[in-house]
Amino acid sequence: MKIVILGGVAAGAKAAAKARRLLPDAQIDLFTDDTHISYSACGLPYYIEGNFEDYRLLLVRSPEDFAKVNVNIHLQNRAVKILPLSKQVLIESLTTHEAFLVNYDKLIIAIGARPVIPPIKNVNLNNVFTLRKIEDGIAIRQKVETSKNAVIIGGGYIGIEMLEALVKQNLNVTLIEYASTIMQTFDEDMSRLILEQLNFTNNGRFTILTSEMATEFSGDNDGVKSVRTGTGKEIPVDLVVLCAGVRPNTSIAVDAGIEIGITGAIKVNERMETNIKDIYACGDCAEENLIITNTKIWLPLGTVANKGGRVAAINACGGDEIYPGVLGSAVTRCLSLTMSMTGLTEKMAGQLGIETISATVTKDDKVGYMPDVNNITLKLIADKNSGKLLGCQAIGSGDADKRVNTVTSALLAKLNVTDFYQNDLTYAPPFSTTIDPLLNAAQILSEKLSPKV
Repeated sequence: MKIVILGGVAAGAKAAAKARRLLPDAQIDLFTDDTHISYSACGLPYYIEGNFEDYRLLLVRSPEDFAKVNVNIHLQNRAVKILPLSKQVLIESLTTHEAFLVNYDKLIIAIGARPVIPPIKNVNLNNVFTLRKIEDGIAIRQKVETSKNAVIIGGGYIGIEMLEALVKQNLNVTLIEYASTIMQTFDEDMSRLILEQLNFTNNGRFTILTSEMATEFSGDNDGVKSVRTGTGKEIPVDLVVLCAGVRPNTSIAVDAGIEIGITGAIKVNERMETNIKDIYACGDCAEENLIITNTKIWLPLGTVANKGGRVAAINACGGDEIYPGVLGSAVTRCLSLTMSMTGLTEKMAGQLGIETISATVTKDDKVGYMPDVNNITLKLIADKNSGKLLGCQAIGSGDADKRVNTVTSALLAKLNVTDFYQNDLTYAPPFSTTIDPLLNAAQILSEKLSPKV
């Protein structure tokens, strides 16, 4: 058995490790255009922030670790073309520029996603960065050490994580977001609350410009010096970080006749199989099933990539493993403000034709006399007709994420609001109020739904 894996960060490295455990005698070759494999890309903002000094702490496994178990890692080797009829992949070495064909019995595509580069004039100036690979993080951190002013383009997850990182490195930071609010994956009311709470704690350390667009970078041979916006603002900078989102890498799949799903990522079934026999896809280049509605979603997260890589490897090795999908669970932090969500937002539900009802509460996360008490705002969403729980969003300086994690289990169990309200959650003054804020929200929803449930 010869297994070839394209891509080596989360999904690809996971697939290689699992395949080796399952088939000790198989030939396993992993090709990646990267200079590192098996690393925590999610940790890059925290490396830039200065939480640790050695970037190598982000590395999970090295090529040498894989070599010990006879997995062949080929760094700086890019897959150029897949030839399904002959079961071969054309590979180009990025160091020698030589091309060669590699045979496979099973092929696992885990080539990830690429940063979106906005149409900004002079976007290729030096010191204009994206953040996707280890080298990006190293370069940004080095530049931060000699910088005073920074601009971030985009107010999604990576944008606000970079906001925290650069503020904590004592830079003057301007974040530019073209939409009217930041964190657009949340419902608009929650997104606006995130913006309000960040601005409330600002103390002049940063500026968030919404409904604004960067149109031009100006600079010289040394790099970018200023950012001009659509409204004529001129912002002096030493570095710019583009955080305008990512897109799945699919061109090599399209060229091979592999079907692309409605999300724009590679279409796979619950076994991570593509429409072409013996070719699997996983990680940020592949779409997933949204368990709540049994519809397709694209969720480029490390947890999703690891699970998909594991399932792809099991099935490529002759097993029979099912990946049921995702709930859309996510969490991040910016300057002590936690933002977390799971399931459907009201916006997503509306797009799917689901009529919703919601309850939003703002409460202390623990008993008020505790010294570390903080508030959280919870939004609980249900199907108006059936009373079935659909999702939760939580933000605040308190323990927002643990409430969201509780709801994930309820979503998986397909609980309705009334059943969920009977949940016997733990209580002690350092951990929660007597009636947890999550149950407060559930009670309000249950009362709204009482004629229906």
